[in-house]
Amino acid sequence: MIDGSMDFGVATFPTDHSVAPDELARMCEERGFESLFFAEHTHIPASRETPYPVGGDLPEEYRRLMDPFVALTAAAAATERLKVGTGLCLIIERDPIITAKEAATLDHLSGGRFLFGVGAGWNLEEMRNHGTDPERRFGLMRERVEAIKEIWTEEEATYDGRHVSFERVWSWPKPVQDPHPPVLVGGNGKTVYDRVVAFGDAWIPNYLGDVDKLAGRIETLQAKAGEAGRDRIPVTIWGVPRAPAAYERWGEAGTTRCLFYLQAKDSGSCDSAEARLDKFAAAAEEFRAAG
Repeated sequence: MIDGSMDFGVATFPTDHSVAPDELARMCEERGFESLFFAEHTHIPASRETPYPVGGDLPEEYRRLMDPFVALTAAAAATERLKVGTGLCLIIERDPIITAKEAATLDHLSGGRFLFGVGAGWNLEEMRNHGTDPERRFGLMRERVEAIKEIWTEEEATYDGRHVSFERVWSWPKPVQDPHPPVLVGGNGKTVYDRVVAFGDAWIPNYLGDVDKLAGRIETLQAKAGEAGRDRIPVTIWGVPRAPAAYERWGEAGTTRCLFYLQAKDSGSCDSAEARLDKFAAAAEEFRAAG
């Protein structure tokens, strides 16, 4: 079993060609993982004008993604302790009132196990299809997150912003978690610190191949949090390698959770998914044993 101060979870793209969300969730809980995160893309525009950020062809799983809230509900219903999270919910493509309702319902049904990872996305045509101007996506992202928090925490919620506005709304259920599910703000850009400090409860960056560079960025975030009068901000790293020494370095900088990425090629069957999960669990156990 995995235990200790550093939590370990799994992130993946749930599709109609991969292991079912409930089956995968049971596998994760059986191996002692703390959490399971599902990615989101509502669709992929066939024009493919925006290049895939990591280069090359866009993997097929981007086109086949399930709705994360429906998939996470199945995962939560199949488990007892496993936390379930969006990694990431593209909040700039979602109505905030409906999203607040979906997220609160998931937190309610799971007994307070929901983690709300949010991001602004990278596919410009996808944003535009939802009526979102890519140039304004970060301002929109902030207001939608703030509006959702208002709905979650107030019996009669009002929000008046540049992009989001509503007056005196009732919405139940409220989340189980107090004051609300943690909001993990995603992104690796230069200005992500500002967004995390302004309206996030945690940061969820992608691991991009440089352990020390990411550790330095986490230390920068903590410094900015201190300047803003905030305590150390929890960090969840998406897509970590099987490298216990890296977890130690990141932990020293303020990381509290590492997510292994279960790729589509490893999730096409229960056998292949379990084999991959076993390798992830072994890396986490190695880190625990060394500590």
